[in-house]
Amino acid sequence: MALHPTDFTKCCKDSGILMVVKCRKENSALKECLTAYYNDPAFYEECKMEYLKEREEFRKTGIPTKKRLQKLPTSM
Repeated sequence: MALHPTDFTKCCKDSGILMVVKCRKENSALKECLTAYYNDPAFYEECKMEYLKEREEFRKTGIPTKKRLQKLPTSM
């Protein structure tokens, strides 16, 4: 059965301090997944365009994306 990258998180939670020894297989699967994305030119371009859009919006408003997306209180 193929490992899923989220298996590493579960393994670490279940193993506690012994995760370094017990989760090597899951860590390798996670590294392979991340490396595949890191080397994908289409994914790089997608991330770059998202970053540039957020940067442009910040330069216009001065408000970071995280703060801009927070809900405003409904009652004042």
